[in-house]
Amino acid sequence: MQYQVPQFIDVEDKIFGPFTLKQFIYMAGGAGLAFIIYILIGNLLLSALPIVAVLGLSGALAFYKVYGHFPLISVAEYAFKYYMSTKLYIWKKIDKPQPKNMEEAVKDAKNYATVMVPKVAGSRLKDLVWSLDIKESMYSNQDQK
Repeated sequence: MQYQVPQFIDVEDKIFGPFTLKQFIYMAGGAGLAFIIYILIGNLLLSALPIVAVLGLSGALAFYKVYGHFPLISVAEYAFKYYMSTKLYIWKKIDKPQPKNMEEAVKDAKNYATVMVPKVAGSRLKDLVWSLDIKESMYSNQDQK
């Protein structure tokens, strides 16, 4: 027994002529808001700028896709969530002053090598990354001299 498999599942159905339901809602909401602005202000010349802004935004929400794939409303939602969420900054590199001669460099390298690597709470992978980062910065400081 054969079944027909849907082919275009990512394409929305056109309900209102050439518009999908979301597009129609954005356009109708923009037109309604433009009409309310016109009624509140009363003068067409004074209300033209806000009306054009509202209609432009509603048209962009309805039709514009960022990079040809992401709807503008999704990008706006992701941007809002990003700016409102807390951010965790883990690394802030502090540059050490460079030694003036080779004896100071050797002394600094010996002191650096004897420094105990602090135990980082968490998984073994974090401990390994921490120790490798310290060794890398130690060797890069020696190479610069």
